[in-house]
Amino acid sequence: MSERADAVLRVVWTGCFAVILTAAISLVWGVLLTLNLRTGGAFPWAVAPMALVLWMVWTFLGGRWGLPRSQAARRRLLRSRRLPRPVLFWALAAGLLWMGSLAGLWIVLHRLMPVQTNPLPALSEYPAVTGVVALAMASISGAVSEEAAYRGYFLSALERAGLGRSAVLLAALVMAPQHALSQGFVWPNMLFYFLFDGMQGAITFVTRSIRPGIATHTIGLFVFFYFIWPRDAGRTLISASGPDLWFWVRLGQTAVCGALSLAAFTYLTRLAREARAKNDLGEIC
Repeated sequence: MSERADAVLRVVWTGCFAVILTAAISLVWGVLLTLNLRTGGAFPWAVAPMALVLWMVWTFLGGRWGLPRSQAARRRLLRSRRLPRPVLFWALAAGLLWMGSLAGLWIVLHRLMPVQTNPLPALSEYPAVTGVVALAMASISGAVSEEAAYRGYFLSALERAGLGRSAVLLAALVMAPQHALSQGFVWPNMLFYFLFDGMQGAITFVTRSIRPGIATHTIGLFVFFYFIWPRDAGRTLISASGPDLWFWVRLGQTAVCGALSLAAFTYLTRLAREARAKNDLGEIC
């Protein structure tokens, strides 16, 4: 088999693997949460088995089990690399500021046109601690599975196929159908997720590590789960009520946080380039 054909097969395999892995993790958590809520939901016991599942998946993807050659290959694909503190700090800053910008953008877009709201489990009738812990685990499991599968394995395969920076855009496009299953193929949601996946991929591409992406993804998901998506149904369209003060505040949030994020990302790129030149981007583990 030619080297080019081998690279194409690797990309197809890792793409399919990413889709299956993220869907499986989501299914497992959905089943556990459903069983937990059917038993009354007074105590969030589903978190413990889900944490065990995530640990097993993470250790396998990171190359802890199997033959030495397979272990090394999986470790390279996962890209769970420890970063120097300045690089990690600016990666987190760029990612969190981008999340702040996207939070404003989501609200602005959903006041400009009617869009299907994000389906969420009905947790309000259960104890508050159950709801918070369940949303926290949903955020962690979603972030770990997507970052490991798409920004780890799939993005690595795309880069090894010689796609360079365009690998980030392609990985974001491949994720679009999976987002659309719950959000629908409407342009505001697709734009939002493309911008989110694009920045997550760009940070991983620059740092060669999914660790900052897991942190920002987890925080972002929890903020949206808890503060933003539950309020979507009550947002009034500006075509009906006109733009109020909060619309302009959210628009300003989108612009300011976006500009600061891009500035932080530019500085991060320089730091990462200098760290690579010194061979100081940490260990893969």
